[in-house]
Amino acid sequence: MQDPKHLIDLGLSVLTIEIAALEKLRHSINQQFAEACQILLACQGRVVVTGMGKSGHIGNKIAATLASTGTPSFFVHPGEASHGDLGMITRGDVVLALSNSGETEEITAILPVIKRKNVPLISMTGNPNSTLAQLADVNLDTSVEQEACTLNLAPTASTTSALVMGDALAITLLDARGFSPDDFALSHPGGSLGRKLLLKVSDIMHKNGEVPCVSEDLLLKQALLEMTQKRLGMTAVVTTDNELLGVFTDGDLRRSIERNVDFTTSTIGDLMTRNCFTIEPDMLAVEAVQIMEQKSVNALIVTDENNKVVGALNMHDLLKAGVV
Repeated sequence: MQDPKHLIDLGLSVLTIEIAALEKLRHSINQQFAEACQILLACQGRVVVTGMGKSGHIGNKIAATLASTGTPSFFVHPGEASHGDLGMITRGDVVLALSNSGETEEITAILPVIKRKNVPLISMTGNPNSTLAQLADVNLDTSVEQEACTLNLAPTASTTSALVMGDALAITLLDARGFSPDDFALSHPGGSLGRKLLLKVSDIMHKNGEVPCVSEDLLLKQALLEMTQKRLGMTAVVTTDNELLGVFTDGDLRRSIERNVDFTTSTIGDLMTRNCFTIEPDMLAVEAVQIMEQKSVNALIVTDENNKVVGALNMHDLLKAGVV
């Protein structure tokens, strides 16, 4: 059985080597990096990412990150490129080629065609004197002192360096393009991320007859029937024109009991909370969650620009919709 301390030390040594590689990468965020960004920002087509082996896996991830952050991009396998997929690269595109050695045969084989197409080429290599780096319009240096592999063979620190350089490109371009949260949401409609970025209050709020509403002169015991039937833990108090006057919640009910309020004679108008917190139907549902947390409430009335009640929402609705 292996000594646990030895295993921990090995794990920490990997982190130490890879952190050192990233510290070295700081020096590569330089004029060449800025030039690469300018080329990518000027791209009228797509960014075509290519790489072989482990560099290919990193390239796939970089292409996906670029595409999801406002820079249209896709990955082309360099081996397949020599057998027809080069047709996917068209005028107006930019090629981003990854190779730690800069001498990967499958990539160097397609460089003449890329140059003949007059497509800008950005390389990401660990050898600035390599064939790929020399033929590129801009080379991004991702060289490392050593791999984290104890044999100094398996791509580890070098792939981490390339991956982080790709992230640096993608996020720099995102900011330079003014890519907004709404833009990001349109690229991520699925899953919890999509729900948080796209789902609005109007999509999940209770509407029309589902919204508990009473007049301010209604007796408390009658208002409680409305709250019980609609099961939202509150009721809006409105005028005859449906304009919001206040809200009465389960919390207000508990406080009324503590004060020994007479349920048979007290009106809801006497006990409601005026100037209550409200939200708008076009607000993101995730913003409603933040308001509930900040104000320590579990339900909110939804009003329009004229302060008229158009809906109601509680924390259970947000949980059910997967926003929380």
